[in-house]
Amino acid sequence: MLDANLKNQLQTYLQNLKRPVELVVSADESKKSQELKSLVNDIVSLSTFVSLKEAQGQRTPAMTVVNPALNTQISFAGLPMGHEFTSLVLALLHSGGHPIKLSDDIIEQIRNLPGKYEFETYVSLTCQNCPDVVQALNMMAAINPNITNVMIDGALFQDEVASRNIMAVPSVYLNGEVFAAGRISIGEILNKLDTGAASRKAEELSQKAPYEVLVVGGGPAGAAAAIYAARKGLRTGIVADKFGGQVAETVGIENFISVKATEGPKLVANLEAHVRDYEVDIMDNQKAVKLASDGLFELELASGAKLRSRTVLLATGARWREMNVPGEKEYRGKGVAYCPHCDGPLFKGKRVAVIGGGNSGIEAAIDLANIVEHVTVLEFDSKLRADDVLQRKAASMGNIKIITQAMTTEVTGDGTRVNGLNYTDRATGESHHIALAGIFVQIGLVPNAEWLKGTVDLTPRGEIIVDERGQTSVPGVFAAGDVTNSPYKQIIIAMGSGANASLGAFDYLIRHSDDSTETKTTDTKAA
Repeated sequence: MLDANLKNQLQTYLQNLKRPVELVVSADESKKSQELKSLVNDIVSLSTFVSLKEAQGQRTPAMTVVNPALNTQISFAGLPMGHEFTSLVLALLHSGGHPIKLSDDIIEQIRNLPGKYEFETYVSLTCQNCPDVVQALNMMAAINPNITNVMIDGALFQDEVASRNIMAVPSVYLNGEVFAAGRISIGEILNKLDTGAASRKAEELSQKAPYEVLVVGGGPAGAAAAIYAARKGLRTGIVADKFGGQVAETVGIENFISVKATEGPKLVANLEAHVRDYEVDIMDNQKAVKLASDGLFELELASGAKLRSRTVLLATGARWREMNVPGEKEYRGKGVAYCPHCDGPLFKGKRVAVIGGGNSGIEAAIDLANIVEHVTVLEFDSKLRADDVLQRKAASMGNIKIITQAMTTEVTGDGTRVNGLNYTDRATGESHHIALAGIFVQIGLVPNAEWLKGTVDLTPRGEIIVDERGQTSVPGVFAAGDVTNSPYKQIIIAMGSGANASLGAFDYLIRHSDDSTETKTTDTKAA
C-alpha cells in the first residue's frame, strides 16, 4: 500500500511511540477494505508498539486507533490517505504517548469536559481544510476517553451523505446532531462545548496589561505588523477571529515572490510560526466589536473582554462578496474561485466563467483569456460597468464571450469539482447551462469594517481610509491590508502595508509622550 519512501518516513515517525497502540479494523472483501488492510499491515510491520485486531464495526471499511492504557478511540471510516494521511499519523503518535502541541490550559480544559461526546466528521480526501478539523477533534479524543471522533470519507459512504443531506465538507455531527460546517478551530469547538469557557477567557483577557501596539486581525497584514512591532521592542498583542484569515482558504499561491508555489494553509502555518518566534501575545478565536478611546484605546471583543493599548492597528481584511446560490459554498476551492491572479494558472487550457462585468470582472476575463481556453463573462445588468478601454480590449480577444442580463442560479459539479453553472436570461426568462471547469466570482470584496462605522473614516465601499503611513482619521489608530482603501488586494501587498503601518505606529509612539497613557515605550532595537 505504501511506497518505500513513505514507509521510511512513517517508520521514522513511529519511533516516537512510547506506549502500545491497537488498530481495530473492520473490513470485508471489497477493494477499499483490502487496501485498508494492506495499509494497516504496513503500519504494524513498522513498529513493535502497534498491534492489529479485527472486529466488525458500524462502518466498513474502517479503522480505530486505540490507546489501551487510557481507552481512547480515534476512528477513520474509509481509507485515510490524501490530505488525511497526516491525520492518521498524528492519531497514532498522540495515542502512543507523543506530546500533543496544545497549551497545558487547553489540555486540562479538554480533560475536564463533562459528559460524552461522539463526533462524526464528514470529509473529502481532496479537501485541504478538512484535516484541520479532523486533527483538532482527534487531539481531543486522544486526551479524553469520553470523546471519540470518526473521520468519514463522504465519497465512500454516499448513503450517509445523502440521508443527512450533506452538501459541503467538512461537516461535523455531535451525538447525531449537526455541530459545525466548514473550518472550525479547537478553541471554537471548546467554546461551543464548554459554555463557561468564553466568559472565563474574557475575564482573563480583560486583566491583561495595556499594549503599546495592539493588532486586530491575523492575516498577512496583521502578522507582518505584529512582527515589525515586536522587533522594535514594543509590547505587542494580536487578536484575531481566525489566524490566517482568508489566505487559509486559498488553494494555490503562485505569485508570492521568492516562493514559486505554496498553498494557503501552509503559508498561514508559516506566518503563525514566524509571529510566535517573537514576544507577541496571540489571542485567537476572538472577534472585535467596538473601538473606543479614553486616554488609552479600548478594544471590546464579542466575548465581552476589553483590551487596552496606546496604539491600535486594524488588519481585519475583507471577505469575497458571494453569489449566494446553491453549490457555491460546496465547490469553493474546487472550481469556485475568487482570485484570478492566484488561481487562474491552475485552469490553463480549460473553460471558465467570470461572474461580474465591472472593472475587476473584465480585468479578470482579460487576464484569464491569456491562460485558459475560453472565458464566459456573465453580467447581471443590461450592460457592462467596466471602463470602455477594458471593454474594447475584451472584445478584441477571440476567446471571451460576454452575456448580459444573466442571473446565475446554481453552481453545478460532480461532487468533487465544478462542471458548470446554470443561469437565467433576465430578458427572456429562459434557463441555460454552461459547461465549465472553473468559476471566478468578481462582484467585489466586502471589507470587515462594519463594526468601525462612526469610529474611523470609511470610503463609500466601507474601506478604512489611511494615509501614506497607514494612519486612519483617528491619531494613534492605524490600518493595513485588504480592509483599507489600498487599490490592490494581494497577499504580498497586504504584508507590505502591515509593515508600513506598524512602522507608522512606532513613529507615532516615539513622537507622542506617555503624558496621557499608562504605559511607556520600551527600549527599541534596530529592525
